[in-house]
This record gives sequence, structure tokens and C-alpha cells, in this order.
Amino acid sequence: MATRVVIGAQWGDEGKGKIVDLLSDKADYVARFQGGANAGHTLKFDDKEVVLHLVPSGIFNGDANCIIGNGVVIDPIALVKEIEGVKAMGFSLDNRFFISQTAHVILPYHKILDQLKEKRRAKDAIGTTGRGIGPAYVSKVARIGIRMIDLLDKTVLRKKIEQNILDINYALENLYKEPVLNADNLMSELEPAINTLTPFICNTSNMLHEAIESGEQILLEGAQGCLLDVDHGTYPFVTSSSPTSGGACTGTGVPPTAITHVMGITKAYCTRVGNGPFPTELEDETGEELRKKGHEFGATTGRPRRCGWLDLVALKYAVRINGMNELTLTKMDVMDGFEEIKVCTSYKVDGEETTVFPLCLDEVENVEPVYTTLLGWDKDISGMTKWEELPDTAKSYINFVEEYLGVKFTIISTGPKRSETIIR
Repeated sequence: MATRVVIGAQWGDEGKGKIVDLLSDKADYVARFQGGANAGHTLKFDDKEVVLHLVPSGIFNGDANCIIGNGVVIDPIALVKEIEGVKAMGFSLDNRFFISQTAHVILPYHKILDQLKEKRRAKDAIGTTGRGIGPAYVSKVARIGIRMIDLLDKTVLRKKIEQNILDINYALENLYKEPVLNADNLMSELEPAINTLTPFICNTSNMLHEAIESGEQILLEGAQGCLLDVDHGTYPFVTSSSPTSGGACTGTGVPPTAITHVMGITKAYCTRVGNGPFPTELEDETGEELRKKGHEFGATTGRPRRCGWLDLVALKYAVRINGMNELTLTKMDVMDGFEEIKVCTSYKVDGEETTVFPLCLDEVENVEPVYTTLLGWDKDISGMTKWEELPDTAKSYINFVEEYLGVKFTIISTGPKRSETIIR
């Protein structure tokens, strides 16, 4: 029995979808545990390219049961659209797709509030996707959230919506000067999605508990990256949930003692979308080259990603807070052609050198990265599937990172397709 958590070790967009898809053929269960439709997991296989936002990335490879866990916030209308897309590709969700009855719902008013608050913040905006993720988690913590189980009782659902929009309408009318919302319209908008999703809503925590007791293979899939964690990330420039190994437990009901593997996914360089500190960001020709070669544009928003050299200080921090005992290196092929490759091995904070990732926003915004320069390679490694095929300098790069982190790379991705992978 193995329960493996797969999480982003940077600021998201590390290629988690490909790796979960790759590993899912040997899994009995694949469960998403946090985030919402702000995630964009891109999968490439059989000359197809698919972007999933809510459906677990294990839906296409093998016959694993796929679960949306209780820690996810779900936009019912967006989820139905995604389900229809999966079915149109010839894949069935019957008897293998399940939604936690205690997962919270993103309603239209969450998206409206998200966009209005970002607009109001102006230059101080967080850089959200505007898809209602943050406001839905606010409702959850404020104990006024609506859960998937509430969709099964229209009387209960209407009552909760009516109670919630009292305060929301007051803010819309008096603070934002926007049109108010109507419960009847919201119910009508939700009804088709409710009818589609009802058969999938169930007690998924118990399902996973029974799977653990039966010794089945479980993959827990995170979204975003742990440096965006609401507690351990670069707050306030973070997501609204916990994309960490700890979040995998609270987001599915799987106990910590059941977790056997914590796999961190990192690119061979760094990227970040939206605002917030980025110590190794390259605002020059090299950064632009990484963006172009890596096709660094958001799968969800289309926004260009900020790019920079690999930050081992931040990555070591990610390893520690998650207890990572295995790593995957993605986008290794993007580094082809660089004569030299830099990696950040320490920071200077107020003139003093440190290998500790700062938790104070002002400090991390103003650190000076200290780099170690490694030799690059001019050989095209894209599509390679064997360790022996890699150039010696590519192997040295990987070995250097492993030695710094104290954790081995068990998977190396040499391209976006499922088959373009080295397994060690």
C-alpha cells in the first residue's frame, strides 16, 4: 500500500498534471485536495492536449477512481463544462468519479466579489484569477459557506443563498455601486449543474479510509505550489488554501500516518504568475528566452509567467515544510542550449548571507540572490527516456541540486508528453 502526495514545490505551474497522469495508471484512487478552477493542469498524450481545472489528472490514464476532495472549492457550472469535455473525448466518468459532499461551492457572487475587490485594490492587487476561489474560502471559514451536500436539498440551498446575499447585496449596492443579486436567478442558474452533479456527490472520506484499509494505491493531487500556501507562502501574495502535504490530509480526510511518499514537483528553473516576491526573477533577455522556450503562459488565465533561475533556498524550504522524500524535475529540456546555468544557493539579507528562506515579506522582497554557476549543454535532450542518454553536464546539474536538497529525483521530465520522461 502506498499513499503518495504530489505537490508543487515552487509557486505553481510545475507540471503536476503530467506527473499525476503518468503515475495514475498504477493508482486505485486519485484525489484533488485543495484549490479550485484557478488550477490549470495540462496533459499531453496520444497527440491530445487537455487542460483540467477541477477533474483529477488521473482520469485519462488507467481506471483509477477520481475524487474531488472536501478541501476543494467547486464552481458547479465550470465543473459540468469540464465533465462534458472529458466525455466528449470518449472517457467515461460513470462509477469512477466522485465529489465530496462536504466540498464548498463557488457561487456567482463569489466571482463577482473576487473581481470587484481586485479592481478596488488597484496597484496593490494580489493577482487572483478572478474565479471566486478566495471569497469561497472566506465563506467557508466564516461558516456561511454552501457545501455540495446542500445542492441536494433545494429548500436548504435557497434559504442559505437568501441569507448570504443580504450582506452581499448591501456591499454591492453601497460600497461597489453594482447591481444587486436575486435568489431566484441564482437558483435558476445553478439548477442544470445540480442535476448533472447530483449522482457524483457522496462521502469520499469514507471511500478513501476503506481504500487505505484494503491496501490500495492512492495519489493525492495538489494544485498551485507550496510557496503559495496561505500559511507558509509569501503572504499575502498567496492562494487561499494549503497546497502542502498537510493540506492533503485536511483536504481529503486521509490521516497523516497513511502517507508514505511526499513527491515535490519542481521545474529546472523558476516561474511565478501574478504579483509577489520572486528573488531570482530575470527581467532581461534570459528571462524572455526561458518564457519562450518553456511556453510560460498560464493554462488558466493565459497570463505570461515571470521567469528566473532555480532557487534552491526556496526549494529547500519547500522540502522541509512538506517532508518531501522524492522529487520530480520538469522542463529539463528547456535548459538546452544555455552555455551556463545559474542556481541560487544562498541569499544576502541586509548584507548577511543566509540559506534560510525569510518569512518576512519585506525581507524576501529585498533579498539579493547568491548564485553558483554550472556548465550547460548544447545537446537536445527533449524526449529522452533514459538517464544514460543525458549529457554529463545535465547529469551534473541534477546531481548538484540533489546534493543541496538531500532528496533524489525519481522522475525527470524531458518534454510535455506522458512518454517524454526518465524514471530512475
